[in-house]
Amino acid sequence: MSGTEEPLVEADRLAAELDHADPPTLLDVRWRLAGPPGRDDYAANHLPGAVFVDLDTDLCGPPGVAGRHPLPDPVALQAALRAAGVRAGHPVVVYDGGDGMAAARAWWTLRWAGHRPVRLLHGGFPAWVAAGLPVSTEVPVPVPGDVPVRPGKLPVLDTGAAAALAAADSGVLLDVRAAARYRGEAEPVDPVAGHVPGAVNLPAGGYVEPDGRFPAAAVLRNRFAAAGVSDAAPVGAYCGSGVTAAQAVLALHLAGRPDAALYVGSWSNWVADPSRPVATGG
Repeated sequence: MSGTEEPLVEADRLAAELDHADPPTLLDVRWRLAGPPGRDDYAANHLPGAVFVDLDTDLCGPPGVAGRHPLPDPVALQAALRAAGVRAGHPVVVYDGGDGMAAARAWWTLRWAGHRPVRLLHGGFPAWVAAGLPVSTEVPVPVPGDVPVRPGKLPVLDTGAAAALAAADSGVLLDVRAAARYRGEAEPVDPVAGHVPGAVNLPAGGYVEPDGRFPAAAVLRNRFAAAGVSDAAPVGAYCGSGVTAAQAVLALHLAGRPDAALYVGSWSNWVADPSRPVATGG
C-alpha cells in the first residue's frame, strides 16, 4: 500500500495555525443520526471562527431512492461552501462531535468536489476542549468564498459497481455496519436487513477507536489486510447511508489506499429496489 497525504490535524497544531494571519477555514459539521441537531451544539460553543455546515442539507442531496445521504447537487454544494467562506486552494479543517463520522463525510465530500487542502480535526471538538483550547459562542459572518466544485475527484460506486466489486475474486467491498445488521439479524433504520452479496463485514470498531481517533497506519494496514484488502486489488466501502463508510475510506487513505471507493448510496440505496439480491448470515 502506497503512502498518501496526511488528512488529519491534531488540536495543538490547528491552534497554532489559527494564530496565523490567514488561518484555515473552519467548518463545524456536528451531526447526529437521531437526537438534537448539531446546530444546537454549535450554538452552545464551537471553535473560534468556525462556521456551521449542515451535513444533511448542505453536504448531501435530499433523501430518496438514491439513499438517505446521496451525493449533493454540485451547484448547491458550491453555493453552500462559498457561503461558508471556502476559498479556492485555501486550507479547510472540518470537525464534528468526536466520533469522526460526519467530519469524514465532509472531508470526503470536499475532496470529491475537487478541493484537496482539507483535513479533519483528529478527535473532533472533544479533543480541542481536552487540550484546554478556547471556545466561542460568537457566530462569524464569513467573507463569501470562491471555491469551484468540480465533482468526481474521488472514486464512487453505484449499485452496479458495488455488486461487481463484491462479486469479484480480486476485490473487496467492505460493509462497515454492525455485525448484526450485516447478518440480517437487526435493522434499526432501513426497511430490509442483510447485506450486498459477497460483501465483507468490517465494523467501524475495526479501524477507528471509540473516541474517533485512528490507529497508526501500520495497524490500519494489518486490520484491512485481515479483512482481505490487499495492496492493489480494488476496494470500496458502504454502510447504511454513506456516512460511516466515508470514515472507512478515510482510514483506507491513512493505510495507503487513496483509490478506495465510496458506495455513497450504501444500503439505503441498495434496498430501495426490491429486485436487488439481499444476503444474510455470516
